[in-house]
Amino acid sequence: MTAVETSLSELLNRPKATLATLRGARRMVLRRRGAEDLVLTTAARAEQDHEVMGVISRMFVEMMRTSAGRSLVLDVLPAAFPWARYLPAHEVREFSVELVGALGAATELDNTAAVAQLITEWRHTAEVHADPELYAALTTDSGEDFGSDALV
Repeated sequence: MTAVETSLSELLNRPKATLATLRGARRMVLRRRGAEDLVLTTAARAEQDHEVMGVISRMFVEMMRTSAGRSLVLDVLPAAFPWARYLPAHEVREFSVELVGALGAATELDNTAAVAQLITEWRHTAEVHADPELYAALTTDSGEDFGSDALV
């Protein structure tokens, strides 16, 4: 069992019974009305997750130091990120380097927000490449000057 779901009010009204359900799960999703849901886990499980992410990040960083590792990462990237197949080859390489760097930094900071942002940005770049009309609109010089005066 990976996660159990309950409401925040259930936890507040029946804390012992609600927390007992966490014993068999990795985490508990606390649903809240009108606010973002919360995730509750044990400190030991959170530490395990952090340790695993650190090991994986360090492995990717070390793999990228070898040509065989770089080739392997480039081979598996489209399977992990199917939208990457729309990126030109040089941008796939750039994405892989940025991703590995961001994963390493995220582990050190214990914050994955920058990794999620990087993936979102590259997904949007792939969306542009996948749509010929959008790509043309964004890469064709219209001849118009949208300099600083255009912002006024």
